[in-house]
Amino acid sequence: MTAPQIKSLLLDARLPRLEVRMLLEHVLNKPRAWLLAHDTDALAPEVAAAYEALAQRRQAGEPMAYLLGHREFMGHRFRVTPDVLIPRPDTEVLVETALECIDGITGPMVLDLGTGSGAIAVSIALARRDARVMASDVSAAALAVAAGNAWDLTAAVRFVEGSWYDAVPAGEGFDLIVSNPPYVASDDPHLDQGDLRFEPRGALTDGAGGLEDLARIVQGAGAHLKPGGSLWMEHGWDQAEQVRDMLRQAGFADVHSRQDLAGIERISGGRLPVAGA
Repeated sequence: MTAPQIKSLLLDARLPRLEVRMLLEHVLNKPRAWLLAHDTDALAPEVAAAYEALAQRRQAGEPMAYLLGHREFMGHRFRVTPDVLIPRPDTEVLVETALECIDGITGPMVLDLGTGSGAIAVSIALARRDARVMASDVSAAALAVAAGNAWDLTAAVRFVEGSWYDAVPAGEGFDLIVSNPPYVASDDPHLDQGDLRFEPRGALTDGAGGLEDLARIVQGAGAHLKPGGSLWMEHGWDQAEQVRDMLRQAGFADVHSRQDLAGIERISGGRLPVAGA
């Protein structure tokens, strides 16, 4: 059987052209310019087989980020596996807000709860080299991915394993706590659609109504924040008002929400008042 040329696979009509090119770049470990300059080259049988295997997985709906093994976030390339959520552009507003909260604080202490791939914690650490960033996750496999990303990107992050605040050593006080916790209701039909079918279920849903983990984070924050410290969390498109209520009931001030790229209230947070202020 004649080995296929690169240009014939670039015309693979089963997938969008961009995805075809990305998969070919991946299996060949070559950039787009190389593909175009060598489009009449014949592919080695093992390379053609590797492309075909990935193309079939993509046809079955597997996310491109898992097929390629990486995703860009805040201008950095993060390694991702099925053990972690795929970083999404909408979450960048959480990092941008976090950086605003610690602006002007020398050597800020930051805690990222449920770090997954480490995208949030690592991005903060890279933007603020003086920050002391701690990141937790209940999944050892996720922490391994996050630690690898910190190593690859030369970010100073301390990783701890455990469920929410149980992972945090006693006596640690933070200027900022951030989290993108599971917030999808367990009966949400979207969990069985699109990319979500392939992402870790425990990182998507709390197994209940979607607000339980958010509530745990809010309720425990006061014991771990310094006076004047801030808490910011990502949540679902329809949860902003409920999360703001949680924050106010827990004694937070300056409670408000911020919108994502689509204009949806995506994150909510507030500041712990300073006694006597």
